Amino acid sequence: MIKVSPSILSADFCNLERDIRLVSSADYLHVDVMDGCFVPNLTIGIPVVQSIRKHTDMFLDVHLMIDKPLRYIEDFAKAGADLLSIHLEADHPTRIAQALKVMEQCGVKKAVALRPITDARAILPYVEQLDMVLVMTVEPGFGGQAFMESQLDTIRQARAIIDRYNPACELEVDGGISPKTAPLVVEAGANVLVAGSAVYGAQDIPGAIAALRAAH
Repeated sequence: MIKVSPSILSADFCNLERDIRLVSSADYLHVDVMDGCFVPNLTIGIPVVQSIRKHTDMFLDVHLMIDKPLRYIEDFAKAGADLLSIHLEADHPTRIAQALKVMEQCGVKKAVALRPITDARAILPYVEQLDMVLVMTVEPGFGGQAFMESQLDTIRQARAIIDRYNPACELEVDGGISPKTAPLVVEAGANVLVAGSAVYGAQDIPGAIAALRAAH
């Protein structure tokens, strides 16, 4: 089954509670955290995640686009994240492993994320303990970018690795997802679709979510 995780990066931050309710039919809620260091943009932090948690029961899929994420795992877990995804490019492999261990201790689901420059095989040291792998189909940092079709190969390779070593692990794709690109990533093996403008820019938001969920 295809799951949809609308990105609040495309929501109206002055009306965030309203805009979260608008996507309540989705499976997850995607929260993009950017630090201005790992990526050039700055978005939200721990206090906003705490506030979101107070106002929704949705599954919080928190994507940490931050340098040295180990420093903040416990704080984001306490703030209410249900899943944390950290970028393999953001720290040394030993500290990535330690960050995953802290997630386990905190009781949050564990994910690693790949920028377009990163080979799918980079997930091999971690894949057996993961709940999700996130493949970026744009360079992380800004919403509304064009989908990178070259990343379909990375999705296929990640799917093959997951099927071999941890079939229960989900494969999420983030970047340029729309009714046009969703069938491509699903065919390549993704089962969780992050969509920002394709959901929040639609006149019928529940209908847009349902259309993405039906992609094949």
